[in-house]
Amino acid sequence: MSKAIPTFKATSYAFEEFVPAGNYIGGEWRDPSTGNWLPVENPRHGKPMSKVGLSDARDVAAAVEAAKAAQKSWRDVPIKERAQVMFKLKALMERDLVELGWLVSHENGKTFEEGKASVLKGIECVEFGASLPNAKAGEHLEVSRGVTCLETYEPLGVVAGITPFNFPIMVPLWMLPQALVAGNSFVLKPSEQVPLGSLKLASLLEEAGLPRGVFNIVHGGADAVNGICDHPDIKAVAFVGSTKIAKHVYSRSAATGKQALCLGGAKNHLIVVPDADPAVTTENVVASFTGGTGQRCMAASVLVAVGTVQHIIDRIAEVASKLQVGKDVGPVITKAAETRIKSYIDDAERRGAKVLVDGREKRGDGEGYWVGPTLLDNVSPDMPAGCEEIFGPVLSIVRVNTLDEAIALENNNPYGNAACIYTTSGAVAEYVVKRVEAGMVGVNIGVPVPREPFGFGGWNDSKFGAGNITGMDGYRFWTRPRKVTVKWAIQKDQTWMS
Repeated sequence: MSKAIPTFKATSYAFEEFVPAGNYIGGEWRDPSTGNWLPVENPRHGKPMSKVGLSDARDVAAAVEAAKAAQKSWRDVPIKERAQVMFKLKALMERDLVELGWLVSHENGKTFEEGKASVLKGIECVEFGASLPNAKAGEHLEVSRGVTCLETYEPLGVVAGITPFNFPIMVPLWMLPQALVAGNSFVLKPSEQVPLGSLKLASLLEEAGLPRGVFNIVHGGADAVNGICDHPDIKAVAFVGSTKIAKHVYSRSAATGKQALCLGGAKNHLIVVPDADPAVTTENVVASFTGGTGQRCMAASVLVAVGTVQHIIDRIAEVASKLQVGKDVGPVITKAAETRIKSYIDDAERRGAKVLVDGREKRGDGEGYWVGPTLLDNVSPDMPAGCEEIFGPVLSIVRVNTLDEAIALENNNPYGNAACIYTTSGAVAEYVVKRVEAGMVGVNIGVPVPREPFGFGGWNDSKFGAGNITGMDGYRFWTRPRKVTVKWAIQKDQTWMS
């Protein structure tokens, strides 16, 4: 393999090949020990643009050894100096924003604007990482006469992250800034479907001055994931993906004594009441269920129509039907995803749902994998389209008579990632926010992603482990607190506390 990651040259949706995705261990690019590779497809064109190594526990072990060696000196670098790498990384990512946006678009299928936006969100996470020395300063208090207490956050050592296909650059940056600034070394296992963004991250971190071995990449599938879960020298694991795999990673990692935080799937409900602003609601609902082609855990999945809101549903259908597949909405990730999503639409129609907007036959400009925006009406909560995560641009409408019915519908689903209420009433908004079983709630915002420094994380079957993956919770997750209590002299005015 090449020892340097070249510039990704695409400036349009025209097909562009890229270098193979090998492992990055100790600052060197290596082929997988298995000798096995998997094609990396461009979803828009439906053909390979690269290949990715399929690693196993041997590659994980090699990455851990390199990470252990590098962490010994990295942890001794003052936190303010570690944070300087994040300052430099931010500048480099801003410099290469257009290139990174096109790379995300080509390997994931997002439109260019969506790819660029996801990189910008990643840059915001880097910026938060750069602020950590100031955020963590000053935890020192005189607690009694002559006695002081202070708290420090110590690195765990070698830590790891396992990330999904839908945000190749952004989701790794939910983890890396806090973990690296805290003094850990890191092993990343990206989705084998989108390994190319991580190559650029490695290159940019190296350019930003991160010592070799502090950041490592091991590509692959289940063997690499299990190798990370099982390795005794990996002290913490974060995961983002489906609930099924989140449960597996959480339980397998915890069995070896690791700290684990695993984010799973979602079935997000958007509640629309009669006093909702039609323009605001329409624009926001359509953006929520079609953005990223619906392939994000924060996407709208069910619209809960409370009472007389037909005028809003009609507007949503009108706007969604005018979106251009290929321009406004990108492809889905694989042929299997296309088949699965369409099967949910077919099944709902067979069960009596009405297809208001049909995206099954819509196609974009390439020979890839396409599903257009789809709106299903009169869906019942027990239909698969009404209760299972579809992960595509499909919105199911469930009709109820009262707000309490809508809240009960949201709370009866096993997930607890996100929910939203569309209303112009503060009292209604407060009523819903306090009662829905969701870790992230929007008021007239259908994708209620918290911005830094607020943390990202759901409830129930959408998250396994304590805390949030971003924000200050993320920093705490990658560290362990040490409390130091100090006394230097006997005080003449002692009390029971001193």
